Formats: sequence, C-alpha cells, structure tokens
Amino acid sequence: MLGAIVGDIAGSPYEFDRRRDEAHSKKFPLILEGVSKFTDDTVLTLAVADALMNSMTHRGDGITEAVFEENVKKSMRTFAKKYPHAGYGARFSYWLLKGNPQPYKSFGNGSAMRVSPVAWAFDTLEEVERFAEVSAAVSHNHPEGIKGAQATASAIFMARTGSSKDDIRHYITERYGYDLTRTLDEIRPKYRHVETCQETVPEAITAFLEGRDFEDVLRCAVSLCGDSDTLTAISCSIAEGMYGIPDYIDDLFLPCLDEFLTKTLLQWELWRA
Repeated sequence: MLGAIVGDIAGSPYEFDRRRDEAHSKKFPLILEGVSKFTDDTVLTLAVADALMNSMTHRGDGITEAVFEENVKKSMRTFAKKYPHAGYGARFSYWLLKGNPQPYKSFGNGSAMRVSPVAWAFDTLEEVERFAEVSAAVSHNHPEGIKGAQATASAIFMARTGSSKDDIRHYITERYGYDLTRTLDEIRPKYRHVETCQETVPEAITAFLEGRDFEDVLRCAVSLCGDSDTLTAISCSIAEGMYGIPDYIDDLFLPCLDEFLTKTLLQWELWRA
C-alpha cells in the first residue's frame, strides 16, 4: 500500500500534463520541494486500509462484503472530511456530502488508485478480486470502474505472491481485456490527462511491466504525464508487491505525510504483520 502513496506524491507535480519535458526525460527529482504532496489518492487509499482494519480484527480473519462495504463508505467520508481539499473529483465530492451515499456509475480511475490495501489483506486471488469489487462499487459501480480496481488489485496480489511479469501480463490481458502490447514509447507521444480506468490502468500496468526496479517503475509512470499522481500510484502499488520499497524512498516520501496519515499507515503495517 505504501507504494500507492509514494506514487501519488511523486506524480503530483506532473498532474494535468505539467512539466512534460522534464517528466518525459525520466531525469526529474523524486521530490520537488514545496510542490510534491499527497492528494486524494493517498487519503482514500488509507481510508480503504482503515475500513479493512475496522472489518477484521486481524489480517486473515473472516469478513463479509456487507460489513466491508459499510466500513469503506464510513472511512472514506471520515478521511475526506479531514482533508476536504485533497483534490477529489466533482461527482465524488458530491457523494461524500450525501447522508446515504449511493454509487453513481463512475468508471473514473479513483476505484483503481485506492484499492491496493485489498491486495495485501487476503490470501487468495478470488478474495482479492471479490473485495476489490466491493471497494470500487460503493461509488464506481460501472463495469469499467470495477474492472479497473480488480485488475489493479490482481496485479498487486500476483506480484507479491511470486508471479512473473509475463504471468501478470497474460492474466490481466486474458481476464480483463486490457491491451498491454504497447510500449511506453508508443503511448507517450499522444497520451494526455485522462481520468478513466480504461485509459489509466493499462498504461499504469505497462509502466510496471517495463520498469526494472521500484524507482524505475516510478520514473516510467511519471514519464507518461496525464493524471500522473493516480497513474503512478497504481504503477508503484504493483511495483511494491514485486520489488518492495527501498529505504531511501521511505526516507524521502514518508515526511510528506502528516501525523494522522502516518499513524494510520503505522497501524496498517502492524495489522498486516
């Protein structure tokens, strides 16, 4: 899950296609002082982690879809209330304000950027896919919104449980139908800011597949620009599963979190252990 947070912060200076030349070079600084920051991607990822902790006393305990669904809605609204200016989409902001929020057929990439905790909370791919759907469908219940969350969670789970990149590519292509044949060099020239799962998740997975290690995956993802905080959050959440996160990355990015988010992250690490 920390990979999603790192990716969010690293990608934040380049969102909306800002600093394209610098991003495309892949030689940008990992942190831009006063510019790099956590966004709604981090807030909602930690909210999903909080919902899992509230649904299971310990990792691996039994959990029902109904309980998790209610806790996801509760935690996301609680966390978003603490960070009202984190950059939520307009429709999601309206969802947050409703007394009894209902899904609104979204296929935005928010369902994929917040799903990573689910991939670390369960021991089978079937469970990961099932609860990824629950985490998405509270708001993003369009089939593409659900697919984006499930594909991301599946890739993370497979990466952390020893699958090869070829295995991950094959599974995601066959099960979810994403085109993973394009290279980043083919994608990059025409790629622009877009916030759908359909045009974010395949690109993010491709960045993971091309990257040689955690930092290189991060740089590959940022180099596409577009909705770069979300795209890089997705890529790095998968990269964490395969490579882990180097200590120097922790040292750079963890200070970007405030006390509340850091506490939630530490609670998650203890719970997951």
